[in-house]
Amino acid sequence: MKKNDLLFCSLFVLLFFPFFISDEPYHFYKEFNQLHPLIASFLKFAVLATLGELIGLRIKTRNYFQKGFGVLPRAIVWGFLGITIKIAFVIFAVGTPAFLESIGLEDIKQIMSNPITLQKIGVSFSISVAINLIYAPIMMTLHKITDTHILSNQGTLKGFLTPIKFGEIFSNLDWNTQWYFTFKKTIPLFWIPAHTITFLLPPDLQVLFAALLGIALGILLAVANLKPQK
Repeated sequence: MKKNDLLFCSLFVLLFFPFFISDEPYHFYKEFNQLHPLIASFLKFAVLATLGELIGLRIKTRNYFQKGFGVLPRAIVWGFLGITIKIAFVIFAVGTPAFLESIGLEDIKQIMSNPITLQKIGVSFSISVAINLIYAPIMMTLHKITDTHILSNQGTLKGFLTPIKFGEIFSNLDWNTQWYFTFKKTIPLFWIPAHTITFLLPPDLQVLFAALLGIALGILLAVANLKPQK
């Protein structure tokens, strides 16, 4: 293990270590998340998903940092994406069960309050399918556009704050990779199963699990361009 890897792993352990030695950090986190859910979502995705991208950069280049990568702009983007993810979680966690009730499935609240059953797994799977087929492609495409904007401005904060050329970037995206890897592979093979587990967990653990998935999200999107996908 290289020195940089050891340092990165040490920082990662220090980030989560307080949660294992004392209940107070977790209680503070839970309370803060309940009182300020959007701010909490901004912070956790700004930190965790950006860490995922740095790990992805390490996989691709053997370095955690690279000139022009734009760590701070990426963290800002992930923060705002984290807010939309929180909003989507609330909308789909409420809206999907309401839709299931409208087509004849009864006692959804009772099903979701019970221990894990096939019916509960089915509802959680339905929520995951809905959020990943309707919301996720839009979010992933927006992330790709902002990522391209950051790189085209050499990763500087000043460049990041310039207007984004949405139309130009959108028309020049690598849709082969976006479709065959980001949409066709990661959504059905990873995100739908992962979020099925998420919605099976109690609400407090859903938040924590979603934050940890932010690391995986950063890694998956960062390595999407490792090689052309067919």
